[in-house]
Amino acid sequence: MSRPASPVRATVALAALEMRLTARRGENVLVTLVIPPAVLVFFATVGIVPGIAGRPVDFFLPGTLALAVIASGLVSLGIATAYERGYGVLKRLGGSPLPRWGLVAAKLAAVLALELLQMALLLVVAMTVLGWRAPTGTSIPIFAAALLSGTLAFAGLGLLLAGTLRAEATLALANGLFLLFLMVGGVVLPVDRLPAPLDALAAVLPAAALADAFRSALGSGQNPAGSLLVLGVWGAATAGLAIRTFRWE
Repeated sequence: MSRPASPVRATVALAALEMRLTARRGENVLVTLVIPPAVLVFFATVGIVPGIAGRPVDFFLPGTLALAVIASGLVSLGIATAYERGYGVLKRLGGSPLPRWGLVAAKLAAVLALELLQMALLLVVAMTVLGWRAPTGTSIPIFAAALLSGTLAFAGLGLLLAGTLRAEATLALANGLFLLFLMVGGVVLPVDRLPAPLDALAAVLPAAALADAFRSALGSGQNPAGSLLVLGVWGAATAGLAIRTFRWE
């Protein structure tokens, strides 16, 4: 009998499997790789959103980058994990030699790999279709900090829903939150253009913070400290609650 694989090797293998399963789910491909570029091209070309200073692509590209992270961490990860839990897949994996930290690490690694693919796709679309070029003030460290903190916040939220609710409830709530963040999260509409109550709500949402952090990284000149702080609070809260409340079956 062969020896079991090491935890690291097993984690890498499971992460690769997660990526293949994601590619086979048509709904995941739609929400992660089709909708964000479509939103970018549509809103950057039709000119229906008021109050956009400068080129529309400079506002909408960071917003759709944030939308891509939301789609991967909240919608794709949350819904897939909820159904795996409902079907008993997680219970069986829990009885395997793979440690539980390896299962979580594999899922997060798969989400990050998918997000990097999304980032590359959106940047290519912005450059080839919309004529966007990275400004001189672009900051890769801020971009990486926004990506990692946003991933933690939305993956934590996705796992929180998946670990506490039924699969059908997670499906409905994750899609509902996706639409909420799209409309009032500073993704396609400036937060200062929202009515006063929604303006105050958007200011504390992780979607608006992530979009603003990406705008800072892509040369908007804004200080990203406040946005990264909001993302850090959301990430710590959602990840902590997910760890404390997650039920594997």
